[in-house]
Amino acid sequence: MTRFWWVRHGPTHQNSFVGWSDVAADLSDKGAIERLQRHLPQNALVISSDLQRCVKTADAICGTRQRLPHTADLREMNFGDWELKTFHQVEKMDATLAREYWANPGHHAPPNGESWNQTAERVHAAIERLMANHPDRDIIVVAHFGVILTQLQRAAQMAPAAAMSFVIDNLSVTQIDHLDPAWRIKGVNHKP
Repeated sequence: MTRFWWVRHGPTHQNSFVGWSDVAADLSDKGAIERLQRHLPQNALVISSDLQRCVKTADAICGTRQRLPHTADLREMNFGDWELKTFHQVEKMDATLAREYWANPGHHAPPNGESWNQTAERVHAAIERLMANHPDRDIIVVAHFGVILTQLQRAAQMAPAAAMSFVIDNLSVTQIDHLDPAWRIKGVNHKP
């Protein structure tokens, strides 16, 4: 069994679509970082997206755990032309696409961006590689809201729209176990 401990990066305080922009995380809540570090298994491997909000969060919680190289395959959804725009700004660009992207995720993509399905395929491939290279391990993955939702969708075999209904707070833990070939969701959005 491989146990994945999905951690959402620290808050960015952005009020816009933040996908591939390399914005910093606020890691000033030392108490939350310490509780998170204590909650996670000590023998786990740690990996993150290559964006600094995840890299710095992973570094803050790593402690003496083995750190794997961060990877672009764990990045948030690519919002393309919507990047760093508010929902209101995006809606002005194309109200129909803006609504469909969230209400019916799957194949809809922002201009020059990724669809839910494309993001999920990218993340699934990264997770498959992790499991092949590190079988039967605890793996802490510091990632993004959308990335974690794609893995909930995969584990529960639910529609993307159903996965979008979950809340994934900053510095929360979502545990998903892989019992080959099945998946088991052990907890979602836990705040230690």
